[in-house]
Amino acid sequence: MGPFPAKPPTNRTTKRLGDAAEDEALAYLQEHGLQLVQRNYRTPGRGGGEIDLIMRAPDGTCVFVEVRSRRSADHGGAGASVGYAKQRRIIFAARHYLLGLRVVPPCRFDVVLLDAGQVEWLQAAFDAGG
Repeated sequence: MGPFPAKPPTNRTTKRLGDAAEDEALAYLQEHGLQLVQRNYRTPGRGGGEIDLIMRAPDGTCVFVEVRSRRSADHGGAGASVGYAKQRRIIFAARHYLLGLRVVPPCRFDVVLLDAGQVEWLQAAFDAGG
């Protein structure tokens, strides 16, 4: 036996955990009146961006949602992982998505944080800037 303890086997991949977090966030947002427009929108090619959820608010606002999940609040929790670079990729993907619409609705960028079983919905968490 080596100097490091064996890792317990895991049958849940990061992808499955991410999907479960998105499912939870989607259900939460739908309970609060938002409608799903699209899930996991990706821009074509490398170096683009992805939007976890694109939702429509009751007032018609297009809401681009980033879902972040952490099992503990160590290292800043889920909110700390939505930094400047991640925001820029989300904004890039949102602009790409909006190019396909005939009429551009009002938009905002929300973040849903799932930290150790708690849900926090940050509306207008960041903006596209200039």
